[in-house]
Amino acid sequence: MLTDIEIAQRVQPKPIRQIAEAVGIREEELEPYGRFKAKLNDSLYRRISDRKDGKLILVTAINPTPAGEGKTTTAIGLGDALRRIGKKAVIALREPSLGPVFGIKGGATGGGYAQVIPMEDINLHFTGDFHAITSANNLLCAMLDNHIQQGNALNIDPRRVLIQRCMDMNDRQLRGIVCGLGGKQNGVPREDGFCITVATEVMAIFCLTKDLSDLKKRLGRILVAYSTDGEPVYAHQLKAEGAMTALLKDAVQPNLVQTLEGTPALIHGGPFANIAHGCNSVRATRYALKLADYCVTEAGFGSDLGAEKFMDINCRLGGFRPDAAVLVATARALKYNGGVPKAETGRENPTALRAGIENLGAHIAGLKKYGVPIVVAINRFESDSEEELALIEQYCHENGADFALSEVFSKGGEGGTELARKVCEAVDRKSGVRLLYADDAPISEKIETVAREIYGADGVTYSQQALRSLGEIESLGGSQLPVCIAKTQYSLSDDPKLLGRPKGFRIAIRDAKLNSGAGFVVAYAGNILTMPGLPSHPAAEQIDVDESGKISGLF
Repeated sequence: MLTDIEIAQRVQPKPIRQIAEAVGIREEELEPYGRFKAKLNDSLYRRISDRKDGKLILVTAINPTPAGEGKTTTAIGLGDALRRIGKKAVIALREPSLGPVFGIKGGATGGGYAQVIPMEDINLHFTGDFHAITSANNLLCAMLDNHIQQGNALNIDPRRVLIQRCMDMNDRQLRGIVCGLGGKQNGVPREDGFCITVATEVMAIFCLTKDLSDLKKRLGRILVAYSTDGEPVYAHQLKAEGAMTALLKDAVQPNLVQTLEGTPALIHGGPFANIAHGCNSVRATRYALKLADYCVTEAGFGSDLGAEKFMDINCRLGGFRPDAAVLVATARALKYNGGVPKAETGRENPTALRAGIENLGAHIAGLKKYGVPIVVAINRFESDSEEELALIEQYCHENGADFALSEVFSKGGEGGTELARKVCEAVDRKSGVRLLYADDAPISEKIETVAREIYGADGVTYSQQALRSLGEIESLGGSQLPVCIAKTQYSLSDDPKLLGRPKGFRIAIRDAKLNSGAGFVVAYAGNILTMPGLPSHPAAEQIDVDESGKISGLF
């Protein structure tokens, strides 16, 4: 059996100009990065901005398990399948972070015969967007510490610096550090720490911005610290936003690549959904909606994280309204939620499936609150029995969701035509999409609403630090903003060990942070961390390159 990278390397990509021409992109609107990837410049959007939007399809999933779900694979395969049934489709996805690529999760370019290529480039440095975001973030940090060193005219309190340096790598050693050691010439000593690039506010701004002017304004609004008098200090007071925008000038243009079957794919931005808002850039989605009749996008992790944030943050701030949602699950993952060890999920076990299917039910119920038509896509494995699949189909119909089998991993777009037709039928049904809470609701009410309505919690418990932070955020005008709850992806609760559809729990909010530039409030639940660590056997151990430059071990 071929690995993902072996499958990808056997396909000869089409020249990127040919992919662009297929959706009407002119040569002068394309900025090639080699032969098989390119950026789309602003002149393209100016030309197509008056076009009617295509249909927006959001792909999400149940809570991730070690047994696997295949959300990105399904999104890519669905795009290919829509083209196979005669629809003009463009895919919009997030860029992979190097952290998971070298950690435990692997890359984010799909799998089997539903992949975007060149997968090695996309999973590694791609067009350098993440490096630009890292540099812009760290420039702001350097300018802040230099300001303190050079007389501290803004009276910044070194104990209340909010902005952290970042890197696009899993490195737990950098979660908490002391910097500025070694004497006066090396700066003012203070406690600090790193977060991963995808968790930074700069990444969130990058993904939510409309254009360069908007980008510069948002960067200037980043709350970086407090003074010793308790006054907020923003990036524009450090005169940092101009140089930061210069670093991001090229990166902010969406990236164009292709699937194994030649479907155009825009891959741009990459915030995690467990510690950030989990959606690709607003700009890429807008381009895709203007270029095609169907735009297939995906949000990170389960619908309790990615889809909720897509609806309550991306849709609220970007003006989107999905026409249908695809909810991805596998029989194996449902059995895992029913208490079966990963090694045994390939065996027929209707009893465990019935026990774990409540996790699927919770995600269906959560999505229904937004009024969007739902199609459950079961990513089929050879070991799935007909009885198990029939059980899932019946459960979906009883809970108000359509059902389709997907075999895009093994068959590419051909294996997703049933799903594509069901999605088109769902799109044709008129829906009244609604958001979960009002803009003017108190922050605590917004957090409580998400916890109760989406997670199924009995309520929310706040630490004293969280209450202090929320008070400060409200005093700075943050009460009108949506909330981004950072919590574990593995459970509907904030305890990763509670699988299925847990009951009788409360969400513990330990702290909160104002992302004034991005335009939302982050609430940290449980023990969630913004700098992941590597596992005992990281994926990096298996990655290699031969004398000819051919990479192996990526997945």
